Amino acid sequence: METHEYACHDGVGLSGLIRRGEVSAAEVEQAARRALETVNGKINGLAAPLFTPALDHGDGPFTGVPFLIKDIGPMARGVPFYCGSRALGPGVPAQEDHELMARFRAAGLVTMGLTTTPELGLNFATEAVRYGPTRNPWNLDRGVGGSSGGAAGLVAAGAVPLAHGNDGAGSLRVPASCCGLVGLKPSRGRTPVGADTGMGACSGCSPSSP
Repeated sequence: METHEYACHDGVGLSGLIRRGEVSAAEVEQAARRALETVNGKINGLAAPLFTPALDHGDGPFTGVPFLIKDIGPMARGVPFYCGSRALGPGVPAQEDHELMARFRAAGLVTMGLTTTPELGLNFATEAVRYGPTRNPWNLDRGVGGSSGGAAGLVAAGAVPLAHGNDGAGSLRVPASCCGLVGLKPSRGRTPVGADTGMGACSGCSPSSP
Protein backbone atom coordinates (compact mmCIF):
# COMPACT_ATOMS: atom_id res chain seq x y z
CA MET A 1 0.00 0.00 0.00
CA GLU A 2 1.40 3.37 -1.04
CA THR A 3 1.26 6.27 1.40
CA HIS A 4 -1.11 8.31 -0.75
CA GLU A 5 -3.50 5.35 -0.95
CA TYR A 6 -3.36 4.87 2.81
CA ALA A 7 -4.09 8.54 3.50
CA CYS A 8 -7.29 8.41 1.40
CA HIS A 9 -9.02 6.12 3.90
CA ASP A 10 -10.48 6.71 7.34
CA GLY A 11 -10.46 4.05 10.06
CA VAL A 12 -13.64 2.39 8.82
CA GLY A 13 -12.31 2.29 5.26
CA LEU A 14 -8.99 0.75 6.29
CA SER A 15 -10.66 -1.88 8.46
CA GLY A 16 -12.89 -2.81 5.52
CA LEU A 17 -9.92 -3.23 3.18
CA ILE A 18 -8.21 -5.48 5.71
CA ARG A 19 -11.31 -7.60 6.36
CA ARG A 20 -11.86 -8.11 2.64
CA GLY A 21 -8.25 -9.14 2.14
CA GLU A 22 -7.51 -6.30 -0.27
CA VAL A 23 -4.53 -5.30 1.85
CA SER A 24 -2.85 -6.85 4.87
CA ALA A 25 -2.68 -5.31 8.32
CA ALA A 26 1.12 -5.39 8.03
CA GLU A 27 1.01 -3.36 4.82
CA VAL A 28 -1.26 -0.78 6.44
CA GLU A 29 1.05 -0.49 9.44
CA GLN A 30 4.09 0.04 7.23
CA ALA A 31 2.26 2.74 5.28
CA ALA A 32 1.34 4.41 8.57
CA ARG A 33 4.95 4.30 9.77
CA ARG A 34 6.14 5.98 6.58
CA ALA A 35 3.44 8.63 6.86
CA LEU A 36 4.17 9.32 10.52
CA GLU A 37 7.92 9.60 9.99
CA THR A 38 7.40 12.00 7.08
CA VAL A 39 4.76 14.18 8.73
CA ASN A 40 6.26 14.26 12.21
CA GLY A 41 9.44 15.85 10.91
CA LYS A 42 7.33 18.87 9.98
CA ILE A 43 4.72 19.15 12.72
CA ASN A 44 6.34 17.43 15.75
CA GLY A 45 3.24 15.59 16.93
CA LEU A 46 4.92 12.52 18.46
CA ALA A 47 6.02 12.62 22.09
CA ALA A 48 8.52 9.76 21.66
CA PRO A 49 9.81 7.41 18.94
CA LEU A 50 7.22 5.07 17.45
CA PHE A 51 6.72 1.76 19.25
CA THR A 52 8.64 -1.08 17.63
CA PRO A 53 6.76 -3.33 17.48
CA ALA A 54 3.33 -1.77 17.89
CA LEU A 55 1.42 -2.70 21.04
CA ASP A 56 -0.37 -6.04 21.20
CA HIS A 57 -4.03 -6.02 20.25
CA GLY A 58 -6.96 -8.35 19.79
CA ASP A 59 -9.30 -9.02 16.91
CA GLY A 60 -12.15 -6.51 16.80
CA PRO A 61 -13.99 -4.10 14.50
CA PHE A 62 -10.86 -1.99 13.91
CA THR A 63 -8.29 -4.78 13.64
CA GLY A 64 -5.20 -3.49 11.86
CA VAL A 65 -6.13 0.20 11.96
CA PRO A 66 -3.19 2.46 13.02
CA PHE A 67 -3.77 4.40 16.22
CA LEU A 68 -1.98 6.71 18.66
CA ILE A 69 -2.52 7.47 22.35
CA LYS A 70 -1.95 10.75 24.15
CA ASP A 71 1.09 11.24 26.39
CA ILE A 72 -1.09 11.74 29.43
CA GLY A 73 -3.10 8.52 29.31
CA PRO A 74 -4.81 6.14 28.93
CA MET A 75 -1.82 4.29 30.33
CA ALA A 76 -0.64 1.23 28.44
CA ARG A 77 1.13 -1.59 30.25
CA GLY A 78 4.92 -1.27 29.99
CA VAL A 79 4.85 2.04 28.10
CA PRO A 80 6.71 5.00 29.68
CA PHE A 81 4.61 8.17 29.89
CA TYR A 82 5.96 11.71 30.27
CA CYS A 83 2.80 13.86 30.50
CA GLY A 84 4.70 16.51 28.56
CA SER A 85 6.88 17.24 31.58
CA ARG A 86 10.65 17.19 32.04
CA ALA A 87 10.00 16.42 35.70
CA LEU A 88 9.27 12.79 34.78
CA GLY A 89 12.74 12.33 33.28
CA PRO A 90 12.94 9.12 31.23
CA GLY A 91 9.24 8.52 31.76
CA VAL A 92 7.19 6.40 34.15
CA PRO A 93 6.24 2.95 32.76
CA ALA A 94 2.63 1.98 33.37
CA GLN A 95 2.18 -1.16 35.43
CA GLU A 96 -1.11 -2.14 33.79
CA ASP A 97 -3.54 -1.08 31.11
CA HIS A 98 -6.09 1.61 31.83
CA GLU A 99 -9.61 0.30 31.23
CA LEU A 100 -9.92 2.42 28.08
CA MET A 101 -6.58 1.13 26.77
CA ALA A 102 -7.79 -2.43 27.30
CA ARG A 103 -10.82 -1.61 25.17
CA PHE A 104 -8.70 -0.02 22.46
CA ARG A 105 -6.67 -3.24 22.30
CA ALA A 106 -9.83 -5.35 22.19
CA ALA A 107 -11.12 -3.25 19.29
CA GLY A 108 -8.05 -4.33 17.32
CA LEU A 109 -6.46 -0.89 17.06
CA VAL A 110 -2.72 -0.96 16.31
CA THR A 111 -1.27 1.50 18.83
CA MET A 112 1.95 2.84 17.37
CA GLY A 113 3.02 5.73 19.59
CA LEU A 114 2.35 8.67 21.92
CA THR A 115 1.12 12.11 20.86
CA THR A 116 2.23 15.44 22.27
CA THR A 117 0.39 17.41 24.92
CA PRO A 118 1.09 20.58 26.93
CA GLU A 119 2.90 19.96 30.20
CA LEU A 120 0.48 17.96 32.40
CA GLY A 121 -2.26 18.84 29.90
CA LEU A 122 -2.72 22.24 31.57
CA ASN A 123 -2.69 24.54 28.55
CA PHE A 124 -4.53 25.20 25.31
CA ALA A 125 -1.24 25.35 23.39
CA THR A 126 0.69 22.14 22.69
CA GLU A 127 4.13 23.64 23.22
CA ALA A 128 5.69 21.68 26.09
CA VAL A 129 9.35 22.47 26.70
CA ARG A 130 10.01 18.72 26.90
CA TYR A 131 9.50 18.15 23.18
CA GLY A 132 8.93 21.59 21.66
CA PRO A 133 5.90 23.07 19.87
CA THR A 134 3.57 21.03 17.69
CA ARG A 135 2.77 22.80 14.42
CA ASN A 136 -0.45 22.90 12.43
CA PRO A 137 -0.31 20.83 9.20
CA TRP A 138 -2.45 23.41 7.39
CA ASN A 139 -0.03 26.22 8.24
CA LEU A 140 3.28 25.45 9.94
CA ASP A 141 3.42 28.97 11.35
CA ARG A 142 0.42 28.17 13.53
CA GLY A 143 -0.18 25.89 16.48
CA VAL A 144 -2.69 23.11 17.05
CA GLY A 145 -4.34 24.17 20.29
CA GLY A 146 -4.44 21.79 23.23
CA SER A 147 -4.30 19.69 25.04
CA SER A 148 -4.83 16.88 22.52
CA GLY A 149 -2.75 18.82 20.02
CA GLY A 150 -0.44 16.09 18.76
CA ALA A 151 -3.40 13.80 18.10
CA ALA A 152 -5.30 16.45 16.15
CA GLY A 153 -2.26 17.51 14.12
CA LEU A 154 -1.35 13.98 13.05
CA VAL A 155 -4.94 13.08 12.16
CA ALA A 156 -5.38 16.32 10.18
CA ALA A 157 -2.14 15.60 8.32
CA GLY A 158 -3.41 12.15 7.27
CA ALA A 159 -0.69 10.28 9.17
CA VAL A 160 -3.25 8.24 11.15
CA PRO A 161 -6.98 7.88 10.60
CA LEU A 162 -7.79 8.30 14.29
CA ALA A 163 -6.04 8.96 17.59
CA HIS A 164 -6.95 9.12 21.24
CA GLY A 165 -7.66 12.41 22.94
CA ASN A 166 -9.40 13.51 26.13
CA ASP A 167 -11.34 16.58 27.15
CA GLY A 168 -11.99 18.23 30.48
CA ALA A 169 -12.35 21.84 29.35
CA GLY A 170 -11.93 21.72 25.59
CA SER A 171 -8.86 19.52 25.13
CA LEU A 172 -10.47 17.67 22.20
CA ARG A 173 -12.65 20.46 20.89
CA VAL A 174 -10.01 23.20 20.78
CA PRO A 175 -7.42 21.20 18.74
CA ALA A 176 -10.21 19.97 16.48
CA SER A 177 -11.27 23.52 15.71
CA CYS A 178 -7.66 24.53 15.05
CA CYS A 179 -7.07 21.59 12.70
CA GLY A 180 -10.35 21.30 10.79
CA LEU A 181 -11.59 18.16 12.57
CA VAL A 182 -14.65 17.21 14.61
CA GLY A 183 -13.96 16.91 18.34
CA LEU A 184 -16.69 15.11 20.29
CA LYS A 185 -16.63 15.13 24.08
CA PRO A 186 -18.69 12.21 25.46
CA SER A 187 -21.07 12.84 28.34
CA ARG A 188 -19.59 12.20 31.78
CA GLY A 189 -19.77 8.51 32.58
CA ARG A 190 -20.13 7.45 28.94
CA THR A 191 -16.48 6.43 28.60
CA PRO A 192 -15.03 4.05 31.22
CA VAL A 193 -12.15 5.36 33.29
CA GLY A 194 -11.42 2.33 35.46
CA ALA A 195 -11.08 1.91 39.17
CA ASP A 196 -7.68 3.65 39.42
CA THR A 197 -8.69 6.90 37.73
CA GLY A 198 -11.95 7.95 39.38
CA MET A 199 -14.01 10.81 38.00
CA GLY A 200 -11.28 13.30 37.16
CA ALA A 201 -11.79 16.39 35.04
CA CYS A 202 -10.53 14.58 31.95
CA SER A 203 -12.61 11.44 32.37
CA GLY A 204 -14.23 11.86 28.97
CA CYS A 205 -11.96 10.15 26.45
CA SER A 206 -12.62 9.67 22.77
CA PRO A 207 -10.78 9.08 19.51
CA SER A 208 -10.28 12.15 17.35
CA SER A 209 -11.37 11.68 13.75
CA PRO A 210 -11.91 13.73 10.61
